[in-house]
Amino acid sequence: MKITRKGISMDVPGKQPMVGEKAPDFSLVNIKKQIVHLSDLLGKPVLISVVPDIDTRVCSIQTKRFNQEAAKETDIHFVTISNNTREEQANWCAAEGVDMLMLHDPDSIFGQAYGLFVPETGRFVRSIFVLDAKGTIVYEELVEEQTNEPDYQKALEEAKALI
Repeated sequence: MKITRKGISMDVPGKQPMVGEKAPDFSLVNIKKQIVHLSDLLGKPVLISVVPDIDTRVCSIQTKRFNQEAAKETDIHFVTISNNTREEQANWCAAEGVDMLMLHDPDSIFGQAYGLFVPETGRFVRSIFVLDAKGTIVYEELVEEQTNEPDYQKALEEAKALI
């Protein structure tokens, strides 16, 4: 897969999961230092928002947008994943008043499993995955130009259709 950042092309090695496939399992730590497994989130639809760096403008916008939805929609699990440190995520959440599930992956274990790690930047591909209650991917968006925002409306429609 190839992506661009400000028009500069970059290769993304690995295989990205596709619609219809089971989402790869993961175990990551939240900002409260608790381990969260993908299996803990199943039983409800799951919207996974992947951001390259929580401390950048578009990632901030993306996370705040889904945080607003998470506050209104209790029948969907919303989670944001980045490879920022726990401290970076916690500081950002405190400064922005965000109270959604944030998982950090500084070792890029999730990023490698989902084929989202970009070696040139050391960050993840901006992406959205919507999973049904059993963990099957029903929607995905891998944002080709990393400075663009994802299609929030489409992702939310797909998640809400599963309720």
